[in-house]
Amino acid sequence: MPAPHAPVELRQFPRPDLQPGSALLRTERSEVCGTDVHLWHGRLAGVPYPIIPGHVSAGTIAAARGPLTGLEGAPIREGDRVVFFDVHRTCGRCRACTVYRTPTRCAARRVYGITDSADEGLFGGWAQAIYLEPGVGLARLPRGVALDDYIGGGCGLLTAVHIVERAGIRLGDTVVVQGTGAVGLCAIALAKLAGASAIVAIGAPDDRLALARRMGADVTIDVRTVPPAERLDVVTAATDGEGADVVIEAAGAAAAISEGLELLRVGGRYVIAGHYTDVGDSTINAHRQINRKHLEIMGCWGSEPRHFLGALSVLERHREIPFRLIGAKTYGLAALNEALADAEAMRIPKALVDPFA
Repeated sequence: MPAPHAPVELRQFPRPDLQPGSALLRTERSEVCGTDVHLWHGRLAGVPYPIIPGHVSAGTIAAARGPLTGLEGAPIREGDRVVFFDVHRTCGRCRACTVYRTPTRCAARRVYGITDSADEGLFGGWAQAIYLEPGVGLARLPRGVALDDYIGGGCGLLTAVHIVERAGIRLGDTVVVQGTGAVGLCAIALAKLAGASAIVAIGAPDDRLALARRMGADVTIDVRTVPPAERLDVVTAATDGEGADVVIEAAGAAAAISEGLELLRVGGRYVIAGHYTDVGDSTINAHRQINRKHLEIMGCWGSEPRHFLGALSVLERHREIPFRLIGAKTYGLAALNEALADAEAMRIPKALVDPFA
């Protein structure tokens, strides 16, 4: 991706010299997610174009220099199917890392496919190989979990693990999920696992609402045809007039914030995860919508290694959840502009990338 709004180009790169503790991954799957569309639109600050996008990927260790150990403690060898945590180079020493315990906000934080320039080498998943530098968090893909299961969930699943942790979903909670993209769909599935008794999904289009029901939503509301007042009526009716215990914002729309506050009960909890880019100001009434209702409002930015391992555990233990269906279509490297256009137009929940297709 040479620059915002520019077509993705095919380029060749030299095979990297492996440093001690590094590896070369033969990429078998990557993803095109909403963040990649934002990158294409130039909506993330500080991106060092040209970049190789693709921040969540999976493949096989083609070569390694020195012993490798996964985050779960298991040795990793050449030929193993491996996934890796895309965030790397957090410093572990700054206030964000040590005092505030928010390593996702470390100023030194780097993310494969987003913050590493292609001029530095193979640091993104839309390539036939990825350089896994020393210190990158690795894990073997659990036996029986297919590549499309992992990438179908992808970064949305990792984020959803963080969302459910932040929301503190308890047995019997009623949960509303705003947005039925990859993050929202994964949040629906994990809210169900966490014990939610009823889940309402608000989104579009029809195929995503149908998939939301397969992921565990009890009620789906089409945001295109049902106005906000009626959406509130549906949620109120589903909660005996109280409002939802938890609302999860995964829509990335400015108007979603004010509506989400309205959907909550007194003392409810709101987790905002969809605003990864600046989509403008949201208008709220702090007295009526927040203070008088005594709400808890939490941001959720990215994910951490424990969420990465948690996602793998979910995939291994709950194979009945159809995460692979989120990745609706697979594209080769030569078709990535088509994949971006399909993702931008919301024709599919998520595009998968097979670099050898």
